[in-house]
Amino acid sequence: MNRERSLWDNQEEEASKKPRKWEIPLAERMRPEKLEDFVGQPRLTGPDSSLAKLLRSGKVPSCILYGPPGVGKTTLARIMANETGREFLEVNAVTANVAALRGLVEDALGLKRQTGLAAVAFVDEIYHFNRQQQNVLLPYVERGDLVLMGTTTENPWFEINKTLLSRMVVLELHPLDVDSLVQLLRRALEDPEKGIADLGIKAQDGVLEEIARLSGGDARQALLRLETAALAVAASGGSLLETEHIRSRTHGAFLRYDRDQDEHYRIISAMIKSLRGSDPDAAVYWLARLIAGGENIRFIARRLLIFAAEDVGLADPGAINIAASAAYAADMVGLPEARIILSEAVIYLASAPKSNSAYMAVDRAMKAIEGGDIQEIPPHLDPHGTGYKYPHDFPGHWIPQQYLKESRRFYYPGTIGAEKNMAKRLARFWRRFRQDGSTD
Repeated sequence: MNRERSLWDNQEEEASKKPRKWEIPLAERMRPEKLEDFVGQPRLTGPDSSLAKLLRSGKVPSCILYGPPGVGKTTLARIMANETGREFLEVNAVTANVAALRGLVEDALGLKRQTGLAAVAFVDEIYHFNRQQQNVLLPYVERGDLVLMGTTTENPWFEINKTLLSRMVVLELHPLDVDSLVQLLRRALEDPEKGIADLGIKAQDGVLEEIARLSGGDARQALLRLETAALAVAASGGSLLETEHIRSRTHGAFLRYDRDQDEHYRIISAMIKSLRGSDPDAAVYWLARLIAGGENIRFIARRLLIFAAEDVGLADPGAINIAASAAYAADMVGLPEARIILSEAVIYLASAPKSNSAYMAVDRAMKAIEGGDIQEIPPHLDPHGTGYKYPHDFPGHWIPQQYLKESRRFYYPGTIGAEKNMAKRLARFWRRFRQDGSTD
């Protein structure tokens, strides 16, 4: 028995011919195709940038596009190929093997023979390729048989074969600022073809800025949040996207953090430098970023211990006790309460007087030893020697005595905090600690 055709049959036929718009993520639909539409990296892609001038001349360099996710690495690669009229061949380093890589090279060579232009061979996440796989590409890059473009979220100077890297330029992309993200969001909201204008949704004042702030500089994340919230509003029959929709229908702020990679070191570096600069507010903020990112509290505690000795040092000798107590207490208590203990230590260390004299002293001594300054132990200091004077037997518990064969100066006291008094005491004992004397 034949069934009568309905409106849905026609829609199903149309759907079988091409993907439905809403099945393609908004971030993919909104990828710009021209350099003038690419936003967020003005230093790299602005009209007067070296790259823009190079593309206008029809040339494109083999390059590594380095930066965190969602900043436009793949989009920029496609634009560079498009702007110079080159074919774009793509593989992903996570799934491709050497055979797939050789197939990519063969396709590129064939296209160059046909068109006279080197094709763009795009390798997403190229840092996943091992040395052998990277070496497959080397001769073709060197001869100009193809234009190699690779993306990496990891530092290329550590992850990419040095011989391959020497034949490429590194283009570093940074997280997008709020203004750039708002520009992309507004474009998507108002675009009837690729964007979501056909939903008839308007954004309340400040909503796009809220999405941008929560997206951590990631354009893909920002567009995903916009699309998710807008579809939910449309499905409920609404037409106004409000701040509450963003907070209730999307999760909290997107944190860029990887405990084993670059962001891990960048944030801990920011915390240490804030501590060194005596800014407790900044130091606590970076501490919170570490904790929110899931950092191991033992790692944080170890860095605070090192900082207490290296940067607070003898200006406040009690700082290392504070750091050690915090390390023990945080480890015993665990999160979430450990955050309070670590916060106390961070604020104390940031607010404490600073001295790196102990750090500098031991480094000077180590450098002297490495340079061949190897002294014999004075006979009276040897366990089997004679002539040693026991300081406690003398007034003030001190007596002039030689402790090195040849006098050396490694420690230069600071003039802040407790160390100021230590310097005065040493100056009473040794001429080298007085301004008018350099030897004992």
